[in-house]
Amino acid sequence: MNYYTSKEIVSQVNKAAQGKAFTSVPKTFVLAVLAGGYIAMGGLLAVVVGGGLPGMAAENPGLQKLLFGAVFPLGLILVAIAGADLFTGNTAYFIPGLLSGKMRTGAILKNWGTVYFGNFIGSIIVALLFAYCTDLFAKDPWLSSVKAIGEYKTSSVFYKAFIKGIACNWMVALAMWLAYGAKDISGKIIGIWFPVMAFVAMGFEHSVANMFFIPTAIFYGADVTWASFIVDNLIPVTLGNIVGGALFVGAAYWYVYEK
Repeated sequence: MNYYTSKEIVSQVNKAAQGKAFTSVPKTFVLAVLAGGYIAMGGLLAVVVGGGLPGMAAENPGLQKLLFGAVFPLGLILVAIAGADLFTGNTAYFIPGLLSGKMRTGAILKNWGTVYFGNFIGSIIVALLFAYCTDLFAKDPWLSSVKAIGEYKTSSVFYKAFIKGIACNWMVALAMWLAYGAKDISGKIIGIWFPVMAFVAMGFEHSVANMFFIPTAIFYGADVTWASFIVDNLIPVTLGNIVGGALFVGAAYWYVYEK
């Protein structure tokens, strides 16, 4: 077969988690910066394509959201195939090993902390240098679009942002699960594309993607403060992402195939 079975995917994920746990902090940080940059590049492309379609957004918003989501998977494809360390995927990878007693909590928290910080740095680099300093979104319709994205993402109440974070990372972690299930590059790309396109088109919230979208909006003068970015979006979305990846993917498949 050109793919792994569901049970075999859990074994593949466990091997990947062990490798991540024993990677040095400096190397993990570099891989995390790369992952943040890759996800930000996907967001950059999504705004260029989807944000440049205001007429379609007004007349056929479903199609505009589909196109926005269709190009965003670039980031996760680069993470999975080129190799990088993404916080949202790691919330799921370590859980089967933890629940089986093969992984220590301290090692997981060290990885999560290092990767989260590295993802943030990579996202900010792309937002500041490539999205803002290039004036890529300095004119409409992109200027209005990027501001609207930032303002919308920080307008939800805590529980709604939290729930959207759960739904998002359920899909993102599953996308990586499918990538581990494929034995060739084309299979990995297809496995990643559908779930990631779906969560973006449905408007769910990804903490690392928001490390790009919202700072970019702030740089371009959106009515959003850094405090609002962190309190109103990043904290609830991150917590939701952890629940979505750890519970709905990592723990669920551990219970079915390893308990």
